[in-house]
Amino acid sequence: MPRQLLRNRETSGDVQSSVRIRAVNERHGDDHGVNLTKLRAVAKPLKTDQDLAIALWATGDTAARLVALLVCRPKAFDAAALDAMIREAGRPKVHDWMDDPDPDVRSAGWALTTERVTKNPDGLDLTALLDTVESEMKDAPGRLQWTMNACLATIGIEHPELRDRAVGIGERLRVLEDYPTSPGCISPYAPVWIREMVARKG
Repeated sequence: MPRQLLRNRETSGDVQSSVRIRAVNERHGDDHGVNLTKLRAVAKPLKTDQDLAIALWATGDTAARLVALLVCRPKAFDAAALDAMIREAGRPKVHDWMDDPDPDVRSAGWALTTERVTKNPDGLDLTALLDTVESEMKDAPGRLQWTMNACLATIGIEHPELRDRAVGIGERLRVLEDYPTSPGCISPYAPVWIREMVARKG
């Protein structure tokens, strides 16, 4: 079914594979000739579909895995699944989803990384993640900014040695400082979020 979905889209012209695109991609270590703009057009009407995302990823096909990243629900993956996915992602465009020009793809990458920060941080360069947040989060578009902010807060909550820096970044950038928060809920403003969660852990 997942492969058939992509084949059907190719037939209809929604995904166009070409020798020229493949040649360009292969110079960068990728193994497909699919136009990424067309792939995003495939993913958009599918919206969020976790079962389909899992099935697409399981095909091992790079184009299918790129669609999987666009339709998945990142928080639904447990630590073991995230670790397996990252280890399996041998192609640069899958492995480097956090560098993708599409902010929705980068958002998925940040959400998956945040889960790893909590559950399986081994192998992550947390300092480099904070560097990226510090330099890019302020001007990031909405969904991407939200997921970067969540990663910032999670690093501060889960890793005491980096807590002061995470709080400091949040205070300087002031992202989501004025976000309306209902009574009894924690503000998504990273300094408040970090301090409240650390206090609750006691």
